[in-house]
Amino acid sequence: MTMLLITVDTELSAALYQRGAGLEENLRRSIWGEVDGQPYGIGWQMTLMERHGIKGVFFLDPLPALLYGPDFLRPIVDAVVGRGHDIQLHIHSEWLQWAKTSPVDGRQGRNIGDFSLADQTLLLSLGKRLLEEAGAPAVTAFRAGNFGANDDTLRALAQIGIRWDSSVNPAYLGGDCAISMRGLAGPHHRLGITEVPVSGIADRPGRFRPAQICAMSAAEMRAGLRHAAHERHDAFVVVTHSFEMLSRDRTRPNRAVMRRFERLCREAQRLPGIEAGGFDGLPPLLADHRASAFTLARPNRARTASRMMQQLWANWRYERKLAPA
Repeated sequence: MTMLLITVDTELSAALYQRGAGLEENLRRSIWGEVDGQPYGIGWQMTLMERHGIKGVFFLDPLPALLYGPDFLRPIVDAVVGRGHDIQLHIHSEWLQWAKTSPVDGRQGRNIGDFSLADQTLLLSLGKRLLEEAGAPAVTAFRAGNFGANDDTLRALAQIGIRWDSSVNPAYLGGDCAISMRGLAGPHHRLGITEVPVSGIADRPGRFRPAQICAMSAAEMRAGLRHAAHERHDAFVVVTHSFEMLSRDRTRPNRAVMRRFERLCREAQRLPGIEAGGFDGLPPLLADHRASAFTLARPNRARTASRMMQQLWANWRYERKLAPA
């Protein structure tokens, strides 16, 4: 079976904070995704996944607790855990610049990979403790904000007992993602943990397109998932965000992205060889056996052109601009 991990980076917006939004407004717009009294954030996402028998993974960033205190975390954790989904650790280290008390003596960085091994170990330990004190089960997986991890991040995770990492997004390698990985790979052991990279397809020769809800058309996502199942990949990792069902200004629902999410869930439910779940359901020996050769779904010009046309329409309809993603 190929394990499908639908992962949701669940985070407050530093940009909204800088524009003067308070905690409650940021929660409403970034986590709960409320527009005109209707929810399009993590509650809507959980309802959709549950309808199709899917358990989701919510990577929750606890570092705003350094500014607001930890109490805001508990309702989020309660909502996710109470509905049977998976809470794991996510960190956007840019929140350190507004911390009332810094756990790393005032040192700052956009990404966790900008810090020393000792500082990363402190930050990851703090994040793990904040989530577990808010009611999360033992944290076993991590994803860096902006995918901005490096090899020391993996070493720090191993030191504190987190055994899964999903900070490798091949589209970010050589940029924010500084983990020393060559080429494409499925889940593999590295520096004491198991790396579970973000999945994707080749949308053009030699170009990787990540399996992110807002970045792939439904046809592209279906092609990637079916290819992974056919090759018996260990896992297929999809990325979205708690606010991704909204327009970029978070003032209206983006029905085009919502339809993509629904089509992914429907495909996952009916496709043989696919089992959807969380990190707590991954077999401990994942990546120990030799899987079939790892490749991406091959480019398809018509499929890529169709997505670009869909993006143009969706950007005009929901963003009021003509700029393909």
